[in-house]
Amino acid sequence: MEETQLPESEQVLAAASANQPFAAEAPKKSKRFKKFMRRFLLLLILGLGIFIYFKYFYVFGDGVKSGHLNYAVKKGNIFKTYEGKLIQEGYRTKTTGTIQSYEFEFSIKSKKIYDILSANSGKQFDLHYKEYHGVVPWRGNTKYVVDSIISMKDE
Repeated sequence: MEETQLPESEQVLAAASANQPFAAEAPKKSKRFKKFMRRFLLLLILGLGIFIYFKYFYVFGDGVKSGHLNYAVKKGNIFKTYEGKLIQEGYRTKTTGTIQSYEFEFSIKSKKIYDILSANSGKQFDLHYKEYHGVVPWRGNTKYVVDSIISMKDE
């Protein structure tokens, strides 16, 4: 019988396999590690995405605040946002003998709302707002974002 010769590249692989009995396990471990890392990174990215959504974009609450508009301004270094302050009626005391008014600081969603508020400073307003868990710079400086004016009274 005639012995067949393996090509040179296959001879090198056969010699390496004969000298290293665990050579076949190395690619399996590498594949398992890569699979683990892919899953871990996918879960990490998914978890981070869910966290960012609930922290910055999920509406935590909404409501209506009533009071006298103190000011409405446009400010910011990079992102110019509309901000305002409402002085609510009623007083509270933190310590005995002092009086402090309720103040509601908020960001304003649109220029249209800002124009109405800035033209009527000092008047009584009922403002509808949305509350978020966190602040993003392009939305404003506060967690409260006024999205509509319910009523305005001259007082």
